[in-house]
Amino acid sequence: MEDINQALALLERGADELIKREELVERLKLGRPLRVKVGFDPTAPDLHLGHTVIMNKMRQFQELGHTVIFLIGDFTAMIGDPSGRNATRPPLSPEQIKANADTYAEQVFKILDKDQTEVRFNSEWLGKMDATDMIRLASRYTVARMLERDDFSKRFKAEQPISIHEFLYPLAQGYDSVALKADVEMGGTDQKFNLLVGRTLQQQHEMPPQIILTVPLLEGLDGVQKMSKSLDNYIGIDESAGEIFGKVMSISDTLMWRYFELVSFASNDEIAAHRQAVEEGANPRDIKFQLARELVDRFHGPSAGEAAQQEFIARFQKDRLPDDLPEVTVAAVEGGQIGLPLLLKEAGLTASTSEAHRMLKQGAVRIDQERVSDPKLQLAQGAELVLQVGKRRFAKVTIT
Repeated sequence: MEDINQALALLERGADELIKREELVERLKLGRPLRVKVGFDPTAPDLHLGHTVIMNKMRQFQELGHTVIFLIGDFTAMIGDPSGRNATRPPLSPEQIKANADTYAEQVFKILDKDQTEVRFNSEWLGKMDATDMIRLASRYTVARMLERDDFSKRFKAEQPISIHEFLYPLAQGYDSVALKADVEMGGTDQKFNLLVGRTLQQQHEMPPQIILTVPLLEGLDGVQKMSKSLDNYIGIDESAGEIFGKVMSISDTLMWRYFELVSFASNDEIAAHRQAVEEGANPRDIKFQLARELVDRFHGPSAGEAAQQEFIARFQKDRLPDDLPEVTVAAVEGGQIGLPLLLKEAGLTASTSEAHRMLKQGAVRIDQERVSDPKLQLAQGAELVLQVGKRRFAKVTIT
């Protein structure tokens, strides 16, 4: 039971919901590899960091000895997943789907263990269904149940069109679980309804219902919208080492902790130690360096992160710092620290702490070329750093 508790602690880290925990415990007690299904519709050619939130969870299942099914939804992509949308998603052509699916197969093994991964395409079974089979599948759910789904319900109430074929999507995804005999299915929080359909269909086919584990949707570089290529706020896992490093360094200090929790392999203890270091006055930039190095190493190999960091430092020192950087000494206050808004005021970079708060909120403040936005940030006595407010106000500050 101790091993099971350790496994649960690992699997529940960063997860949003587990349905049902007691069923997962019983399934783990069976002592056999579980079949863990995750579906990806190849709607775009490249995977991004948001996809890796669930792929990291897949890798954790593999490390515990279970089999992961990387399901490419080449059939369901022709329907178009309506999850989280307020309009019908345009279906893709078979040619687009095949091209995108080929790139997925190349990218996933940067994270997953190939020997413990089944790559499947749901056209294997859904593509063989005739009209009679589809009618039987459609008969297993009512329109009323479909309209319980949040996005369908909102669109119905707003009198926005819902195409009949969109109701087939959750049914097709649910039937995938029947065809694959899935023990566990994982997805983003926006997939919960579809995952529950899989449980229902398995029960109707007299199979043990799958356990559901949902994970949060990772915010993009803007810290507001979910990561998406269409919103141009993404980090592609196939991007260059320098591009990945630079994008990670561009996220806010607050968002950094969210990325540590959801996409880093650092342990809970390591993350707690990072947080404590920042609370005690360490520069958040240095902690972010570690996150950026880890992600670059993961997608480009060992030592790639260190090289990307050196390139990043050299580029930003050359391009952003003026030659005649003014040097300022600011005294720490009680406790040997000073809050960032007061530091900006005392360094002469803002007229008041109120202006400092306003500039932080606008994302116009940088420490050592890294944007910061946390007005509660404390800097420790002895620190030497370069502060920037806006495009033209700089100072090299020593805290005494």
